Amino acid sequence: MSALLEVRDLVKEFPIKGDGLFQRVIDHVKAVSGLSFDIDVGETLGLVGESGSGKSTCGRAILRLHEPTSGSVKYDGREVTEMSSRDLQKLRQEIQIVFQDPYASLNPQLPVNDIVGEPLAIHRSDMSRAARKQRVADLLADVGLQPEHGNRYPHEFSGGQRQRIGIARAIALDPKFFVRDEPGSARDVSVQAGVVNLLRDIQKERGIAYLFIAHDLSVVRHVSDRVAVMYLGKIVEIGERQALYRAPAHPYTRALMSAVPVAAPDRERERERIMLQGDVPSPVNPPSGCRFRTRCWRATEICASEEPPLTENSPGLLTACHHPVGPDEVITAAEVAAGMGAVDAPV
Repeated sequence: MSALLEVRDLVKEFPIKGDGLFQRVIDHVKAVSGLSFDIDVGETLGLVGESGSGKSTCGRAILRLHEPTSGSVKYDGREVTEMSSRDLQKLRQEIQIVFQDPYASLNPQLPVNDIVGEPLAIHRSDMSRAARKQRVADLLADVGLQPEHGNRYPHEFSGGQRQRIGIARAIALDPKFFVRDEPGSARDVSVQAGVVNLLRDIQKERGIAYLFIAHDLSVVRHVSDRVAVMYLGKIVEIGERQALYRAPAHPYTRALMSAVPVAAPDRERERERIMLQGDVPSPVNPPSGCRFRTRCWRATEICASEEPPLTENSPGLLTACHHPVGPDEVITAAEVAAGMGAVDAPV
């Protein structure tokens, strides 16, 4: 049985145009570079990484909000990249996105009733006005809002409430797949937890599959079945949640994990934080070989000359690294500092 979503060798590059009358393309921003993964019915794949790693671009390219440069995206066996505008509009009923900024994605000139009811007006034109009104009221109740909220405008709501409005609009057509672009980005932890728990409840009730895009590893662990770690447009590690969190094999994943707070104070005091040196390289001119090598303390000559493939380093975990970290290996700050700069290879 094939997966609900199949992504193969997905590439998205943005052209950089020079000055002048004709504005020739002089280079490209390599935002997403050959991503491949599957998502099954009702499954959540968490996609994590630093800002600028290409997570949001990946989600938008899957939905063709950004046209992919190359690669294949199949939804329920249908090739999304080759769909006509009419077929793509039909597909919008089955796949939805909850945006990172809830306010920017809501029309400030429309009341909430019209915002949530807009998908129904477009795709369910045969629905009566009374039926549509009742459906909107039910959707607001499903996300924890009151009927009177439907007469208000987006600026009258808090950030968490705006996210709930966006979710209500997204589930209006009973989709089977969501791209959730940092839905827990609210600063208030309680608001964040409320939105994440709401999305989990909706998933259980409706069997929706999620691509959960976030940078908070603790939230991703809470909601995901599998996790993919991105760095500079590439997936460097992907696998079952427990396998990845128990013993990540990629040095970048280890560094990210070391920054996640531990509830036990004694363990928190004992463990060492892996502080990566330098900045993320430019996606216009990424490093040769392994893209993480310029910040990796384990890099050797092969890391500069050969791109590591995703290989099963341990059961349920694929890692793209020439020198993966062992499951019981302890990394010290001194080791990281000593290893940096050992390979002076050109980018």
